[in-house]
Amino acid sequence: MLASELHNIEASIAACKDAIEACQACAAADIRAGTNLCALINLDCADICTATMNALARHSIHHGDFCAVCVHICRACAAACAPHAELHAHCRRCMQACEKCALECVKHVKERHI
Repeated sequence: MLASELHNIEASIAACKDAIEACQACAAADIRAGTNLCALINLDCADICTATMNALARHSIHHGDFCAVCVHICRACAAACAPHAELHAHCRRCMQACEKCALECVKHVKERHI
């Protein structure tokens, strides 16, 4: 594996980890407030980010496949949080973390194992 590929994987792992934390915090804040504004997509996103992070960490031949789904779900999560980002810091943080995760993971979509 080339050094640049390893760097891209490490950056994607870090972005997934940040998105997991932001999604879980956003879901928890929404549930505690009784609003459930974006809690379900937050939980879905945290799950796919976790699976993607694990696939990247073990250099799975399917990491590009995981990343493709992760990009899709992260973008959906960011879009769900965007309308609330001005009002709620947890939604803003989640939106930003998911956007970054999508940007990092899209680098690996071309590495899909079909």
